[in-house]
Amino acid sequence: MYTMGIDIGSASSKAVILKDGKEIVSTAVAQIGTGSTGPSKVMAEVLEKANLTEKDIEKTVTTGYGRFSIDMADKQFSEISCHAKGIHFLIPTAKTIIDIGGQDAKAIKLDKTGRVKQFFMNDKCAAGTGRFLDVMSRILQVDLDEMGDYDSMADEPSVVSSTCTVFAESEVISQLSRGLKKQNIIAGVHNSTAAKACSLAYRAGVEDDVVMCGGVAQNSGVVRAISMELGTNVIVAPNPQTTGALGAAIYAYEATLAEEAI
Repeated sequence: MYTMGIDIGSASSKAVILKDGKEIVSTAVAQIGTGSTGPSKVMAEVLEKANLTEKDIEKTVTTGYGRFSIDMADKQFSEISCHAKGIHFLIPTAKTIIDIGGQDAKAIKLDKTGRVKQFFMNDKCAAGTGRFLDVMSRILQVDLDEMGDYDSMADEPSVVSSTCTVFAESEVISQLSRGLKKQNIIAGVHNSTAAKACSLAYRAGVEDDVVMCGGVAQNSGVVRAISMELGTNVIVAPNPQTTGALGAAIYAYEATLAEEAI
């Protein structure tokens, strides 16, 4: 039995196909999100990778901002539930999840069975999200995928104290004009991002294992900063962008079993 999960976020679309609720057959990520061609592109790609068609998929569950935009979906679940389900599948010892996506950040507390005990999300401000890092990378003229490398070379991280992306932008420009090293500014940006994400985690209650997912989990500098802030080793989930889609695919499988049992 094949089931599909699709996570349509603000900045990207992700999909996972699962076989018999246990085997990840294929995954795909399109770097365009809701309101675009992202969902259709990611569906086509994940099916092609698995050498399957829509007719082969028993059930499809969607999640994320754009979860109601796909007519062929059988069910929709919140991203909180899907990230929890996906992370527990991958890392059963996870108790705290930090998810940083394109325009939001979440902290989720799990019990030992993987159920959500508590969660907190940031407000609508982009500070501490992927969007914040995207703005900073453009100001610093450093590619996003290189920011982790710069972070590793920092010897005296700067302080980026502004909680607003616009004010932080001015702060970083000022630091550049004063001749501060880019690697130290980038480390400061990562520390600022970590502080905002960890404030959510503290509210939810931090307990090991701490697992990070979302697109920003691919930035080793942010992972370093969060680990330092929390005083614990943060585990990066395998394919961290697709954990929500994986959880949705698992929900699709469980829903199919429940219907068959009736």
